[in-house]
Amino acid sequence: MKKFAAFALVLVCLLASGVSNAAWNAEWKQRTKLGLNTATDGAATTAAVDTVPVLVRLHTGNFAFVEAKPDGSDLRFIAADDKTPLKHHIEKFDGLNELALVWVQVPKLAAGNKAEFVWLYYGNPNAAPAEDAKGSYDAAQGLVYHFGEREAAPQDVTANANNALRSSAKVSGSGLIGGGLSFDGTGELALPATPSLKAGEGGFTVSMWLKPADASDAQIYTQTDSPNALRVSLRGGKLVAESGTLAATSTALITPGTWQHVAITVKGGLAVYLDGREVARAAGAVPELGNAAVVGKGFKGEIDELQVSTTERGADWIKLAALSQGQDQKLVVYSPAEVSEAESASYMKILLSAVTLDGWIVIGILMVMFVLSVYVMFAKTMFVQAAKRDNERFKSQFDQMFASIATTEEKREPTKYRYSSLYRLYASGAEELRHRFEAYAKAGREMVLTDASINAIRATVDARLVRELQGLNSMMVLLTICIAGGPFLGLLGTVVGVMITFAAIAAAGDVNVNAIAPGIAAALVATVAGLAVAIPALFGYNYLTSKISELTSDMQ
Repeated sequence: MKKFAAFALVLVCLLASGVSNAAWNAEWKQRTKLGLNTATDGAATTAAVDTVPVLVRLHTGNFAFVEAKPDGSDLRFIAADDKTPLKHHIEKFDGLNELALVWVQVPKLAAGNKAEFVWLYYGNPNAAPAEDAKGSYDAAQGLVYHFGEREAAPQDVTANANNALRSSAKVSGSGLIGGGLSFDGTGELALPATPSLKAGEGGFTVSMWLKPADASDAQIYTQTDSPNALRVSLRGGKLVAESGTLAATSTALITPGTWQHVAITVKGGLAVYLDGREVARAAGAVPELGNAAVVGKGFKGEIDELQVSTTERGADWIKLAALSQGQDQKLVVYSPAEVSEAESASYMKILLSAVTLDGWIVIGILMVMFVLSVYVMFAKTMFVQAAKRDNERFKSQFDQMFASIATTEEKREPTKYRYSSLYRLYASGAEELRHRFEAYAKAGREMVLTDASINAIRATVDARLVRELQGLNSMMVLLTICIAGGPFLGLLGTVVGVMITFAAIAAAGDVNVNAIAPGIAAALVATVAGLAVAIPALFGYNYLTSKISELTSDMQ
């Protein structure tokens, strides 16, 4: 009994702790956990990275678009503490085709860690837009082009507003992330000459996703306002970065027809990165850089997600960009959506409010059956455990008890072996034997048992055995009734509920999902209730049957 009470207490505490795990805001009905894996099987960073923009790709397989607003304005990204909102902006949200691209600023990502995560909240039809593209990047981010514009020149999404001066490249809807620019060898993209794009003491970084159509030579990024400016080219299928007398040529070849992440950093020399790996470095003094540039001169292929930073981005920052933005990204780990407590309660409220009177009658009967089955399982479990304990105690002392059949001991032992069925069998036989010896003594007969006397004693013991078996199996029939009758009663309630639902729809003449679904769902509540009665009773019945069989074997 004490063990059962302790188990019940622990179970209640666990349930209470689960209920008390409140979410950030109850008005948002859904949330999804987005893991950020920087371990060796993820982005594999070796140092912490601060203020990194992370691309979150949402699609049918990891996000319930029907639960969100059509434009995604109810999306909210919350830090792991479930309190701090994170800056984000939407590059694309297509609720019809169920595809979305969202950029989230993560304040800090530890190295080699699988435990970090953020929460994605959605499912609030009354939520106001909360996008903040300008706040999604740090102050060193001079320019970011998503290439999502259809007609106008590419627009900078940072606070610097470094929109393109002109673009003769064609807009492509098949970029790696969203839109992109397609170059045919004659088009180019001109960047403005603004102070926010001029390299400072912190260095300079330019990065983009590149998909060459072939291995022909081209100028990828060229500064035009300084003779010693930075130049990034494709030469012989390799990336070449040059500035003044410095030149860094990659050891790896660019693969035509494949999206690859390219980054060049400038500080104390030049460094070239391909798909997050450093493939070339040239140390030395770098002359003062300009800030006006042209992208894609003579290039054939596509470019996506052009970014310019007025600081040298670290190797892990670049690796995170390369391994988190592609189609086969390794950083973000998507978990199944969670439903808030308020949403769960509203679903149950809808179901229960739609249950008809006949359904409540059936559910009421099933509740009574459930209470009876729980009582029987609890009472019988306590009984068979006590019987087994006293039987073991009796068997261990049987030899000593067999040597003494005194009347005084017979009156004392029933208290000691209160639940022992073996002792009661023994006592019935011993009592019958004592009565016969007393009768023999009064009649002056010899203390010898005849065959008839032995058969009479055996009959007494067998009669006691029958009564013991009846006691062990008493009330077990209630469990069989719950097992067999619970599902059928539930099915009866469901069938009647479905009939009433269709009759009501026919009378109203309104056939639609919203009219049918609540009634059918409520009708199924009866079936659920029937199974909830039968399944625990089935397990309890099988357990008790096995224990009763053990006690029966001991008595035979």
